[in-house]
Amino acid sequence: MTKRNKIIYWIATVWLALGMTSTAVVQLFKAKDGQGGVDMVTHLGYPIYLLTLLGIWKILGVIAVLAPKSPLLKEWAYAGFFFIMSGAIFSHIAAGDSITEIIPSLLLLMLAVISWYFRPADRKILKTI
Repeated sequence: MTKRNKIIYWIATVWLALGMTSTAVVQLFKAKDGQGGVDMVTHLGYPIYLLTLLGIWKILGVIAVLAPKSPLLKEWAYAGFFFIMSGAIFSHIAAGDSITEIIPSLLLLMLAVISWYFRPADRKILKTI
């Protein structure tokens, strides 16, 4: 892995972890305002109890992505991040929200894809020769 790719990986991964953790905290504490809080989830038509589930999944995903071992678990965490964020993007589009409401989810989706793509060989299931 080149130094450039390692830098890209760690920048994307740290920002992804910070973004997922911050939104998970908002969701777990069921904040009224903020990205992913009660107001947003009810606006999108989802039940409030979904916040707890999403918050827990995000925290567990961040732990899995940052942990040094378990490449299979990392793949699942990246897949989970992809599904959560693409679902959020689609929900905002279906609700008729403006692009400013979609951008945070889109940014986290892009960070997840970049982090996954640039991850080091020891964090992949199949290592290339």
